[in-house]
Amino acid sequence: MSNRFSGPAATVIVVNWNRREMLRECLQSLTEQRTYDGIQLPLQTVVVDNGSTDGSKEMVLKAFPYCILIQNTSNRGFCGANNQGIAAAASPLIALLNNDAVASPHWVAALLEAINLDPRNGMAASKIVQYESPGIIDKAGHILFLDGQNRGRGTGERDHGQYDGPLELGWPDGCAAMYRKAMFDDVGAFDEDLFAYADDAELGLRARIGGWKCAYAPKALVRHRRGATLGQGNPRRVFLIERNRILLAAKLFPWSVLLLNPFYFLQRVWAAKSNSGDLAAFPGWRGKSSVAWAMIRANLAALCLLPRFLRKRREIHRLAHIRGRDLANLLRREAPTAAAMYVP
Repeated sequence: MSNRFSGPAATVIVVNWNRREMLRECLQSLTEQRTYDGIQLPLQTVVVDNGSTDGSKEMVLKAFPYCILIQNTSNRGFCGANNQGIAAAASPLIALLNNDAVASPHWVAALLEAINLDPRNGMAASKIVQYESPGIIDKAGHILFLDGQNRGRGTGERDHGQYDGPLELGWPDGCAAMYRKAMFDDVGAFDEDLFAYADDAELGLRARIGGWKCAYAPKALVRHRRGATLGQGNPRRVFLIERNRILLAAKLFPWSVLLLNPFYFLQRVWAAKSNSGDLAAFPGWRGKSSVAWAMIRANLAALCLLPRFLRKRREIHRLAHIRGRDLANLLRREAPTAAAMYVP
């Protein structure tokens, strides 16, 4: 990697909503970004605040005055806020970092190295570990169930270096990732109708359909507090995850997979343990009832949005490099085994 930069090596976008102290730690980690030769990387940092009321904006202005601060008066979600940051970016490479994540000093350098190996690499994925237990994998890229649900590759596994070598990934997790601005120009940015959750999987699969590839940078290490945005036990989180997995499938999946969506959903539910995965955050019959009600509301909301997403489906068909049987084979190859299934 060159040690001389005529402008920002990359733009890093951090979206925030009422997480002042987490945001402070996140931004501090970006001030420590270095090349492998120890030279500080010149970065453009864009903070998009979604109407925080906890002093986040004032903290950024005082402690990190070099950041570009976009101040929204309301919560525009992960999708809308990141799209604002993408529009403000001054470099051809754009990294996203969650406000509840902390980047290692070579995070950006490792992503730059990986994405630049191939001009068709439109995306690069980080190796993300749990903030409280760095020896546990949070995610190393994304995997996608055949009903449209997504999860991190390796989630919950103890880190034995199994994700330190080359991996063929479908797409990155938007918690900590890098994208080419040229890819956004080609296939579009985040779908703002999703608001939050599954948005990175939708963008990543859409980019793959458009002919872009994903690189993996195991040295791009990030520690992440899982579920800090809405909280693991928040029914709103369940609602968005369930609604958006349906909308993702309706927009992008080939008909041969989409028509079997109810079967794949029931298969995933049947394979789940009653207290496994995120369901453990909803104890007792009241907790499980709140999950069931959130999922019913999510399905009704998805039904209302279905006509709009089917129109988007026709637009995707025009840019597709992968479609039909080839896309179905890609999805089946990436899908987790039944043993890995869980309900959100």
